[in-house]
Amino acid sequence: MNTYLVAVIIYLALMALIGVYFGKKSVKNSDDFMVAGRSLPLFVVMGTLLATFVGSGTVVGGASFIYQYGPFAAIFNLSGGIVGAIVLYFIAGKIRKVEIYTVPELLERKFGKAALFISSIIIIFAFVGITAYQFTGGAYVLQLTTGIPLQAGAIIMCVLVIFLTVSGGLFSVAYTDALSAVLIILGFIIGVPFALNAAGGFEGLAISLPEINKTWNGGLSFPQLLGFFLPLFLLVLGDQNMYQRFSAAKDPKVAQNSTIGFFVGSIFVIGLTIILATTSIVLFPNIAPDTAILSLAIEGVPLVVGLLMLCAAVAFIITTATSYLLSASGNIVRDLIQRSSKKTFSEGKLLWYNRVIVIILGVLAYVLGQFFPSVLAIQMYSYTMYGASITPALLATVLWKRATKAGIVSSMVVGGASTMLWELGLDRPLDWNSVLFALPLSVLTLIIVSLLTKSKTVSTDLTNNHAG
Repeated sequence: MNTYLVAVIIYLALMALIGVYFGKKSVKNSDDFMVAGRSLPLFVVMGTLLATFVGSGTVVGGASFIYQYGPFAAIFNLSGGIVGAIVLYFIAGKIRKVEIYTVPELLERKFGKAALFISSIIIIFAFVGITAYQFTGGAYVLQLTTGIPLQAGAIIMCVLVIFLTVSGGLFSVAYTDALSAVLIILGFIIGVPFALNAAGGFEGLAISLPEINKTWNGGLSFPQLLGFFLPLFLLVLGDQNMYQRFSAAKDPKVAQNSTIGFFVGSIFVIGLTIILATTSIVLFPNIAPDTAILSLAIEGVPLVVGLLMLCAAVAFIITTATSYLLSASGNIVRDLIQRSSKKTFSEGKLLWYNRVIVIILGVLAYVLGQFFPSVLAIQMYSYTMYGASITPALLATVLWKRATKAGIVSSMVVGGASTMLWELGLDRPLDWNSVLFALPLSVLTLIIVSLLTKSKTVSTDLTNNHAG
């Protein structure tokens, strides 16, 4: 077990050194901290898109889903990000031209400060939740490799993620993401043949898998399957992290082409994850579902391969956590503090605010993570909070000229409130994820209210409507 711990520590130390390097060399102002000076090349943008989106939600939450419901149901569940990447190809270049820092800023340019403030609060709630389950996923790694209790492991991951995020902003996050994306794909590609061999190949899987795991739906109803697909799909379509990466690209063409790499990389990673977690069902029939891939890395493959897979899993988790923490801090500094104050802040002051708020949000994420029973549970809640509230409003802002301020604002409020009502107030009736309740209400509210009210916007061309 000590060998696994040493490998993880070395990898984490490497990431920390990269963070310190970019913090000293490249981060001079808040623009560098938030959007890397809008200078990232194609390979780095591709890598940061992939590593940001494929995190603990895949290697822990996604693996948990595969372990419980089987590989065929998982194809439907995990393909939401792949489908979303296709849509992003047609949006990415336009977003780069707008040169935004945050999604609420994009909404404000067309619908005013009410849209900015409400969307900022919703995004902060969702992103703190997504950060929280990265801490939990990292804690599983530490528990399996060292025996450290989950709570203590989550604290260690929290401290590390905060340090990495504070050090270098998006510069360090993006370049560590690119490194992690290579490690993720390499580790899983090498791990698959060994895992399959241990399980008797595809033929062995076909013979040994429980019957329920061989069905197309894993015993879930179609509404339940849809309830797992939609949150992932909606998140990738409207994810502020994606839009910030497009804004950080050196030009619109790089932003658009990066989605191709993201699409291909997602297919590779998700396909490999499904194979690995499926072999874990056969090899380890009695483990906690959240640990499906982590247990396989430690006990199901040769040591060197397991080390690579484990470091790849850590790469998933750390890079996603730093991205969402950085993004949420930007909402508070850029959208709430700057927009609500009449003072002009110096670049040094903005940079200081960003770093302090990263620390505060990191602590809040740790606290929130203690209230959810599993990574999969908090994953669905966080994705839906964002996807049902922000994504319809964001897509309507970019694509639907008839959308009005009243429609956008009311849609976000209804999406967020109905998500919390279904998850926390009603305790998920019928065992359906809240997206099946919150998304229809949000979209209907947007359409109906917009049609019943008059648009007061002056311009629908976002690229010519810059905020000062």
